[in-house]
Amino acid sequence: MRASTFRRLLNLWPPFFFSGIRLLSLDNDYTQARVVLRLRPWNRNYVRTQFGGSLFAMADPFWMLLVLHHLGNDHYVWDKAGTIDFVAPGREDVYAHFKLEQHVLDDLRAAAANGEKVLQWFDVPIRTASGELVALVRKQLYVRLKPRHR
Repeated sequence: MRASTFRRLLNLWPPFFFSGIRLLSLDNDYTQARVVLRLRPWNRNYVRTQFGGSLFAMADPFWMLLVLHHLGNDHYVWDKAGTIDFVAPGREDVYAHFKLEQHVLDDLRAAAANGEKVLQWFDVPIRTASGELVALVRKQLYVRLKPRHR
């Protein structure tokens, strides 16, 4: 699917659409994505800062989607684990920038080539427009070559 079409569809996905999360850009080669979480009355917590669940949700699917696009139907790619470290209150719109390096994809392919499961951690900082760190999200992916390709 073309990146521009995928971006539009993802922006209409109810968990993003109703949470103020927007995929601002997705490179045509699916190596980079930029996401924003707008601070709105319906996604603020009791103390009027970004709701932690929305911060995690804005980062949740992207590592898996980017890796899956590159490894294709020959591999299983699943989210295995995730953590979030809240660093500072988010009192404004926040952004996450995902950049998937080619060497990481090469390493994943090589490690999964014998059919064994591979667990890989990916980090993404969530920052304000001025660069203040609000949270750090870590996601662990499970990657494995499908049986018919081993």
